[in-house]
Amino acid sequence: MRVLFFAQLKDATGCNAMELATASPLNTPQLWTELVQRFPALAAHRPNVRLARNWEYAAPDAIFADNDEVALLPPVSGG
Repeated sequence: MRVLFFAQLKDATGCNAMELATASPLNTPQLWTELVQRFPALAAHRPNVRLARNWEYAAPDAIFADNDEVALLPPVSGG
C-alpha cells in the first residue's frame, strides 16, 4: 500500500510517502503499529491524525489492503 504523509508528519517521518507491503489486510490498530515501528515519532501524533483510504476518510474499523492508498492527515488550521 502507498502511505502519504502531510504537514508535520512529513517532518516526523522524513518523507512524504512510502510503500508498505503487507501479507494480509490490516485493521486500523495494526496499520498504526506498523507505521510507528518504522517511524516512532508518529506515536505522538496518533491521537490527532485522521486516516483516509483511497481519498475518503476511513472509519475507525476500516481494513487497509495492499492496493490501497492511505493518507495520514494531521489537524488543519488556518486564518
